[in-house]
Amino acid sequence: WGIVYVIDCGFVKIPAFNPKSGVESLVIIPSSQASAEQRAGRAGRVRSGKAYRLYTEESFEKLSAQTVPEMQRTNMSSVILQLKALGINNVLRFDFLSPPPAQNMVCGLELLYALGALDENCQLTQPLGLRMAEFPLPAMFAKMLLSSGEFGCSEEALTIVAMMQIQNVFVTPSRQKIQADRAKRKFAVEEGDHITMLNVFKAFLKYNKNKQWCSENFLNYKGLCRAIEIRDQLSRLLRKFGIKIESCEDDAKSVQKCITMGFFANTAKLHYTGVYHTIKEGHELHIHPTSVLFSVETPPEWILFNEVVHTSKEFMRDITVIESQWLYELAPHYYEYGTERELASKRARLT
Repeated sequence: WGIVYVIDCGFVKIPAFNPKSGVESLVIIPSSQASAEQRAGRAGRVRSGKAYRLYTEESFEKLSAQTVPEMQRTNMSSVILQLKALGINNVLRFDFLSPPPAQNMVCGLELLYALGALDENCQLTQPLGLRMAEFPLPAMFAKMLLSSGEFGCSEEALTIVAMMQIQNVFVTPSRQKIQADRAKRKFAVEEGDHITMLNVFKAFLKYNKNKQWCSENFLNYKGLCRAIEIRDQLSRLLRKFGIKIESCEDDAKSVQKCITMGFFANTAKLHYTGVYHTIKEGHELHIHPTSVLFSVETPPEWILFNEVVHTSKEFMRDITVIESQWLYELAPHYYEYGTERELASKRARLT
């Protein structure tokens, strides 16, 4: 790439899973010495270069020698799914090079069981579990795609999942922030970020994948082209599994329900204090400033999210508005336990 100069701020953004809250978030932490050396190595590969570190040598010596292995700090559901597909049934006794915390493994198993990928004997279900393992995606996205045929919205589900794999679809130059925000509002809808991304993709195709149109609307042209490639790959997998590729046209609720089928575990309810709390653990979360729901006059009561970013607060990203009854309708095994009286009490608290 011809990089000659590197400016190292001394921080890195990494995914980290909190088993107590059940939330996986992107956190900003000081980089390790190994990470700093790797960054410096990117300068001068073509010719002599320099790395400028925005911290003192004394601070560098205080940094940890190595970064914590990703295996020890992320949600283990995707790893467990792949191990099960390879025929390794006793995943808790598997000899990992960097053994993850036991609680992370338990949370991963619980999520896969809730998604229907594992049965009561902790075996992959057929065909759902085996099919989920074939997708090069996190388990929640795979479940969403495989459920799309039930709602008749596989076209929209494919587009949304492909768009979710792209970073920074909207480009916001510092000198044109007002114009960029105005352009983003053209695609925004009250249903949330997922349907907004669907609108962006449809408009991109409508204007024949025009690079100039992307520039005028502050959109990431290369990212959108990549989304088309990802969508085609996922479409081939759905066809392989015999799922009909069809569109629900303008039925946004079918798309919202389909998303809920995959992400019912990532739901939050508006608290009377004005912030959101996760349904399962009551963990406090906030809407990310880049979300189309950030500046709405009346915040929605029930939402689901794809991921959490941890900066000054914990912010939810990629959000969709949902209805509370969908959770009982689509994931009763996850939200309904106990006697009828207990269920009625839970419903009363939630509603």
